Amino acid sequence: MNVFVVVTLSAIFLISITTYIIAFTPLREYIPGYASTRLKKDATNLAIKSDSLQKKVDVSNLYIASIKKVLTGDLEYAKLNKDSLIPAEKQNLDEKSLTASDVEKELRNKVIQEDKFNVFENAKPKVNFVLFSPAQGTIIENYSAKNNFLAVKIALVDNTPIKSVASGTIIFSEWTPSYGYVVIIEHQEGILSVYKNAASVTKEQGDTVKSGEVIALAGNSSNTEKSSTLRFELWKDGFPINPTQFINFQ
Repeated sequence: MNVFVVVTLSAIFLISITTYIIAFTPLREYIPGYASTRLKKDATNLAIKSDSLQKKVDVSNLYIASIKKVLTGDLEYAKLNKDSLIPAEKQNLDEKSLTASDVEKELRNKVIQEDKFNVFENAKPKVNFVLFSPAQGTIIENYSAKNNFLAVKIALVDNTPIKSVASGTIIFSEWTPSYGYVVIIEHQEGILSVYKNAASVTKEQGDTVKSGEVIALAGNSSNTEKSSTLRFELWKDGFPINPTQFINFQ
């Protein structure tokens, strides 16, 4: 009986110790079939990194798709306000909501009276992003979304400097079979300016340019054009807009 009791207690003790070691100590990593703690941490970190990389890949794919639309012209059209480069949203406004209440009228009159005697008031410009003409020339074909012509074609003399319409970064500067030398500049507010059918370029991809800086020279380097012209396009968030609404080419 004593031997049986000793053997039973020993077995229970060994089972308890083994269970504790497997459940609560790192020694279980040496048992075949159990993953190590470091391996689990590495797997977790790799899962987080792969998720972040996937998001960056998705953003890059959307960006490449937008650039592809610029080069191919296969896209939808956005309606834009002439006073803003931001797409105009359709809103149903209630006339009653536009009527000022008595409290609002009183506050408005009070603000007007205060502004009359405010000698320290500084005037602020309404426009914080101005686009300049890429080159001085004659427009021979206007922008027409109906005819799928998404550019403004300008007749220029050979070797006329083509300038950047605003400060930005050049994201494309190469020769293409359809439009000769093409330069694409990324500006603020998600705006892209595209210069096609240049004879040569003076800037490379990745260069930063300022407003009015020369980026190319006019000429004919494409297989489709017969004269020295500039095809200028303006894009906002992947949608084409009419450049003549924001730029004076004369």
